Amino acid sequence: MQPLSAALPVFSPQTLAVLTPLRTGAARSRAELAAHTGLSPSTVTARVDPLIAAGVIVEDGTDDSRGGRRPRRLAIRGDLGTVASIDLGVERSTIGLVDYAGTALGHRHLALDLTEGPDAVLRRVARELDALATATGGLALTGAAIALPGPVSAQTGRLVAPSRMPGWHDVDVAALLSTALEVPALASNDANCMAVGELVGGDAEALNQVFIKAGSGIGSGVVAGGQLYTGRSGAAGDISHVTVPGAAPVPCSCGRVGCLDAVASGSALTRAAQEAGRDVTDVETVIDLARNGDALATGLLREAGSMTGGVLATIVNFFTPDRLVVGGSLSASDVFIAAIRSKLWADCLPMATENLEVAAPRHPRVGGILGAARLFLDAAFGPEAARSALRIAARA
Repeated sequence: MQPLSAALPVFSPQTLAVLTPLRTGAARSRAELAAHTGLSPSTVTARVDPLIAAGVIVEDGTDDSRGGRRPRRLAIRGDLGTVASIDLGVERSTIGLVDYAGTALGHRHLALDLTEGPDAVLRRVARELDALATATGGLALTGAAIALPGPVSAQTGRLVAPSRMPGWHDVDVAALLSTALEVPALASNDANCMAVGELVGGDAEALNQVFIKAGSGIGSGVVAGGQLYTGRSGAAGDISHVTVPGAAPVPCSCGRVGCLDAVASGSALTRAAQEAGRDVTDVETVIDLARNGDALATGLLREAGSMTGGVLATIVNFFTPDRLVVGGSLSASDVFIAAIRSKLWADCLPMATENLEVAAPRHPRVGGILGAARLFLDAAFGPEAARSALRIAARA
């Protein structure tokens, strides 16, 4: 495979100033680009026309008129390439194909046993992607992105001590995926990918968001100013190992006790219900028990929601986001969500919650693959330094 730079040129900062708003949906026409960037209409045209001539963007229709001629709509050419996007999960995984305009072309949900290790899991993923590509027209892959249920180092791109993935610690998953699929690849944390997925087709004004993935584990991703914020190490927003004041001293995989993940995650609730004598196998069963009036299950979900809300209250007070999105299997529990809301409004300053939207995910089943693909495309269409995050498969 040719390097990514052979398929896409390295864009200058001046070109990226108009290309990025088109990619992210912040602007859809020359007039909107001028308003968004502050550039003159003639300067916008001087930068847009070469991109059209190069086949990077197209004029694919007209938008509603705001007086005068209807503006021509600009868009990234989707057929520039196809990204294989994978969202690995302890209980359920999703694979999909996303074009370069960010449109999902198809997806499948899989049951993967992550305890089999990275080599076996990625071989299965590669086979399933090949079958999906065949089913959707035999599309050739030009890139890959994977969302992982564990911390990913911003410096090395390697997984760091994932709590439910034995044999995956310090693995460069992007490099393995790149070799398996023979395309450039990118790896990121799953909650971060889901947070970015909220930006796909969303409100361009909601630039500050916090995404909470409350499933078998609990994680969080932060979007600040419309961009994913990962911090120096890549662990920004990871609330899994925040100690919950007053919580039971339940041992955590990190070696401490009373961490949010250890006392309020789906795995923790399942274990607590089993210890109390309930015949449950997963958190979905606990949620069903609560819906049917089981007092123990209801109490467990309410307590977990309150503990999660208490941790989130600090984040909301500090960050004052536009949206707080709760996803994952626990988001299906009205009791859990109500307890989060109650704790937030009790513990946060009124100014922090006055305009706060507590929302369900925009893409509840495919947000992870949309966000992972968006991160890949951000790098692929970004400056040369951004492309260094992509792992490139070496071929003879």
